[in-house]
Order: sequence, then C-alpha cells, then structure tokens
Amino acid sequence: MPRDIISLYRAKLAKEKGTVKKDWGGRLSVALTYPNYYRLGMSNLGFQIVYDLLNKRPDVVAERVFLPEGQENSLYLSTSVGLLSLESQTPLQKFDLVAFSLSFENDYPNILKILELGKIPLLAEERSDPCPFIMAGGITTFLNPEPLASFMDFFLLGEAEANLNEFIDLLLDVRHRCAKRTDVTYNLARNLPNVYVPSLYQPEYHKDGTLKSFSPKQGPVPVRIKAACSATGGFVDGHEPKSTITTPDTEFADKILVEIGRGCGRSCRFCAGGYVYRPPRPYKELELRTLIEKALGTCDQVGLLASAVSDVPGIEDLTSFIVSKGGLFSVSSLRADSLTQKLLENMKQAKQKTLAIAPEAGSERLRRVVNKHLTKKQIIEAARLISKIEDLSIRLYFLIGLPTETKEDVSEIVDLVKVIKHNIVKESAPRGKIAQIKLSVNCFIPKPFTPLQWFPLEQVSSLKEKQRRIKKALSKEGGIKVNSDVPKWAYVQALLSMGDRR
Repeated sequence: MPRDIISLYRAKLAKEKGTVKKDWGGRLSVALTYPNYYRLGMSNLGFQIVYDLLNKRPDVVAERVFLPEGQENSLYLSTSVGLLSLESQTPLQKFDLVAFSLSFENDYPNILKILELGKIPLLAEERSDPCPFIMAGGITTFLNPEPLASFMDFFLLGEAEANLNEFIDLLLDVRHRCAKRTDVTYNLARNLPNVYVPSLYQPEYHKDGTLKSFSPKQGPVPVRIKAACSATGGFVDGHEPKSTITTPDTEFADKILVEIGRGCGRSCRFCAGGYVYRPPRPYKELELRTLIEKALGTCDQVGLLASAVSDVPGIEDLTSFIVSKGGLFSVSSLRADSLTQKLLENMKQAKQKTLAIAPEAGSERLRRVVNKHLTKKQIIEAARLISKIEDLSIRLYFLIGLPTETKEDVSEIVDLVKVIKHNIVKESAPRGKIAQIKLSVNCFIPKPFTPLQWFPLEQVSSLKEKQRRIKKALSKEGGIKVNSDVPKWAYVQALLSMGDRR
C-alpha cells in the first residue's frame, strides 16, 4: 500500500515545474501543510510564497503536505502508514516542524484530520518529544487564532515576508539551547513579538460567557501580540510575490500567479482583507514588468492578483505590456468604477473568459451602509462595457444578510440583475451572441477587526429563504446562472471566525 501512495505522489511531482528537492542533512525540516486538497493548496499564492521563502534558506528543507482525497485517501485509510510529504514521501511525524498555512476558517476541521492521519496527538498539551512542533500562520490566524488554541503549539502572526526569516533564525537558536519543548515555545514568545503561544495565556470569562480578561500566565511575554506587516509587501530582499511551482492539476492550470499589489484603500466595512492588510501597497510598475517578463520566459500565462486589480496604478500599461510580449493573463477581481475600455480590450486579447465585479448589495442605500460606494449607473455601465467584448461573460457577487438589510434590498438584487441583463442583451444582441451572467449570492459573515464585527449572522433559515427568493425570481430569465453558498457552512465559518478556545 505505501508503494501505491508513493507512486501517486511521484506522478504528481512529474507534472510539476519548479519543485524544490533538498537533502535533509543538518537542515530544519518543515512540513508546510495546506489543510485541503492539492489542487486548492497549489492554487493559493500565499502557500506558494511561504514555500519559496523557506526553501531559499540553506538551513531549511520545506516539503508540502495536503489533505488526501479520492484514491489517495482510500489508500491511507486501508493501511497503517502515516501521512506522507509530497517531495520525499517522509512521514509527517518525522519532521521538526509542521506549519499550517490557513486562509479559510472552514478548513479548520481538516487540520485535525491531517494530524490524525499523521499519527500526531491532536492536543498541544498531549505532545512530547520527538513529536514535531505544530504551528499555524495565515490571514485567519491573525484575525482570530483562538478556536485553534488547544491544537497549536504556537502561531506566527502577520505577513510571512516580514517575520518568517527572523522566526526561523530564532527557532534554530532556541532548539539548540533548550532541551524542553516548553522552554522552546516560551523563548519564542518572549523574543519575537509576532509569536503567540496559547498555553502561556489565560482567558477569563464573565458569567454570561463574554471575555473578561486575557493575560499571560507568566512573564515576561507580550500582553499583546502584534501581526507583522511588510512595508514593501511581497518585494523583500530579492524575493518576488509570485508562485514558483506550476502544474496542470490546479484551479489555475500551468499559470504563474503574480501579486500586483497588497491591501485595499476602499474600506468596505465587511471585508477583513481591507483592514488587516493595511496600508495598501501597490507595487512599482517596473518591478512588476521585470517579474512578469521573467515569468513569461517559463510560462505563457500569468494570473494577476490584488484586492481590486483595476485599482492598481498603471494596470492598463501593465496588461498592455503582457499582451505585447505575447502573454496571456487573467485577473482576480475588478471595481466597477475603475474599469476602462482599454483594460477590457487587453483582456479580450488575453482570452479571458469571465470578468467579476462585486456590487455586494442591490440597493444604493445598503451599499452606502457597507461603504461600497458604487452607484447603480456605475454598475450597469461596467456590465455594458464588459458585454461589448465578445466571448466575455460577467460574474456578479452579492451578499445577503448584511446589517439593516430589508426585503426591499433583496428584491433590488433581482431588479438590478434584470436591468444589467437588459443592457447586456441590447449591447451584444447585434453580434448574435449574448454575454452570460453568473450570479454568486453569498452570506454575510462578521469578521474580526472590521466595523461590522459585532453584527450577528442572520438565522440560517432566513438566509435560505432569501437565496430561494432570488433563485425563483430569476429562474425564468435566460442567460443567468445563480450560485449560492450553503448557509449552514456560513454559520460554521462565523463560529470559527468569532469564537474562542472553548
């Protein structure tokens, strides 16, 4: 059975370009772990950036671990072998450090599955040498690490470019000096302001269950733990914010992902990324051109990532540059009020098939409530511009359950989509092919550090009813496809976003 798993992993590796393989001798071994399937983890730019940062160090060997799926999972369940790393097929429990990269709260249950498959005790207090240290980083951890407090030896909070190398330097030092696991974690917390060791802190609660206090059990460790921020974003000490491994087995098949800016200055009140990744850091166009030209030397497609791609200064010139080099590109998201005809023409030449804009709410009143300053006219005009480009479909993102939302606000989602469709038909009918509308209707989930964090999640039954109303109202409209998330999973995400270690 282990041979079958190893064969599967080697087949995956054979499809990759850019894989790093190192000898383990004398190096800190890190199992960089994504708590979901391979195709999703390898589509995550943050995960790839951390992999690159770790393996650029001569004193570290980093290998990847993912949640098994399909045949792979069946093989693990039918054998006694523990979960293996991808690169060298080494058991998870043999690593010095297991580092989880976390982007989505609903992946948290998969952490426990991975630890169980890796034959590692689930609770931090039950681990002893030679068990690896278990840590986590990523945006959800510096929003709220507490739901995972019982399972992690420590967290590294903030942007990896700002603190990862300093953390590795310190870990290597304290592992050499300290014999006990508790001494290692204590020295990490004491000497690095971005390290949070849950076992060193004691929460107290009021009778109604709300938090009364949160303080160190022993000093001197920080009373407040800071999330690190890179002043220059992804461009740090020669490092470039791009993916280094390409493979056909991802959501972005054989495409190099490039971060073209970090943070967002729009301050939508529901968006955690807009507040956590402050200040906004657009990158210099010359740096991006150099990076992209290098990427196009190994791959003919790049994916441009930013909170709002069309807000990035010089985006028209940058996409024109890609087209002039014979490259193709895709974009992650656009703002309806910063979309231009030139940018759309470049996207047409790059053969992009779908463009996404996010009105978020159907009414201007509710958009003002959440600080999404888009008028109905701007949204309709953006959709019209997109529909002028042949073979482009449009994706519209809406949220339901926003604070102060009324039945009329939900009805205005339907009305707005119908008006958009009318304008699209009018624009694209003369050429005989109507642009498609893909509608994504998702539940508002309160997030820490946002102005809307204290507003409760709406009842699951109410969210289901709103989704049903929207789907029914648009069911007879041709050319519109409605997708929605699952309210019960939104409920789980809200618990994991706002919950504590209990």
